[in-house]
Amino acid sequence: MSDESIIYGKNAVIEALLSGNREINKILISKNIHSDTKINQIKELAQSKGIIFQFTAKEKFNQYAQFNHQGVIAQISPIKYTEFEEFLSQPHENSSIVILDGIEDSHNLGAIIRTCVCAGVKAVIIPSRRNVQVNSIVEKTSAGAINHIPIIKVNSLINVVNRLKENNWWIIAADASAKDNCYNVNYNDMNFAIIMGAEHAGVSKSLLKASDFIVKIPMENNFNSLNVSNAFAVIIFEALRQKLSKVNK
Repeated sequence: MSDESIIYGKNAVIEALLSGNREINKILISKNIHSDTKINQIKELAQSKGIIFQFTAKEKFNQYAQFNHQGVIAQISPIKYTEFEEFLSQPHENSSIVILDGIEDSHNLGAIIRTCVCAGVKAVIIPSRRNVQVNSIVEKTSAGAINHIPIIKVNSLINVVNRLKENNWWIIAADASAKDNCYNVNYNDMNFAIIMGAEHAGVSKSLLKASDFIVKIPMENNFNSLNVSNAFAVIIFEALRQKLSKVNK
């Protein structure tokens, strides 16, 4: 059995799509089943709601063998995602958020969310594609922190960055080859977003280009960079240290 919550079977998935009461991360459709009226309906409903559907090799369905899935599985999120514009419309003062660009490991996402709650970060933004979604592994790794912070799923990170900049947010991207040190940025008196990329690819070029600051964590040894969740913790707790130091002066 999968670690993720699922809805299985054509009719059940259609009803979930029609009701809109369940937060669906992704719909898997077996490549082995023939397209029919119900499959077409699932595809049309998913497209209309901006939900990703993916044609998948039958081997992917082996973990669901005990279910009468009919070649259709909907992966369900344990939380309801927050709308980006709803978050942006709220008042913010010296607030921080994190934007995740291509995080593939559920444990990393869970750890980052847990760190966010501990450090007072106001929201986590993830893309709907090429990034792990919030699932039961993320929930467990976060130790329940997913229930204490808005998590926002968007179709375009570059559009989000541009909207943030229009609303006077500063964008800080983490990149191992950056010239600037993360400890040299003044994180006080501004709203800022930290962009973290996946280990194998880093932050995409378009997001780096759109950033106001590109920073790195200084290393003593010529070794592989920190795990993304650890790297994020270093940066965000430096920002928190500065904030608390100012308050205590």
